[in-house]
Amino acid sequence: MSRRMERLGELFREEISKLLQKGLKDPRIGFATINRVDVTEDLSYAKVYVSVMGSDKEKQSTMIGLRQSASFIRQVLGKGIKIRKVPELQFVLDENLEHAMHIQSILHELREKGDLD
Repeated sequence: MSRRMERLGELFREEISKLLQKGLKDPRIGFATINRVDVTEDLSYAKVYVSVMGSDKEKQSTMIGLRQSASFIRQVLGKGIKIRKVPELQFVLDENLEHAMHIQSILHELREKGDLD
């Protein structure tokens, strides 16, 4: 990925995060964190990786809300960021953080039992 696309992805991440903090009007969107945004070279698509705290049902509900709010979020980005073309937003549930926390808890248990030095 080019440096320009990385900077643009980071800018999108910041702007979408601000929008979520201000609060979208959609009640389905719970506590979500934008981890990163990968933008294609031609600015057609931006994959938005989202971590959601809560139950599986809350995660699913939040993802549905974000996907249905994508055009509104894209419109807000277009007004706030001066670029020719605002990419289509694809929201993806990012479970890397949960996976890392699960591995950490397993390692912690093994250390306590003395199985891991």
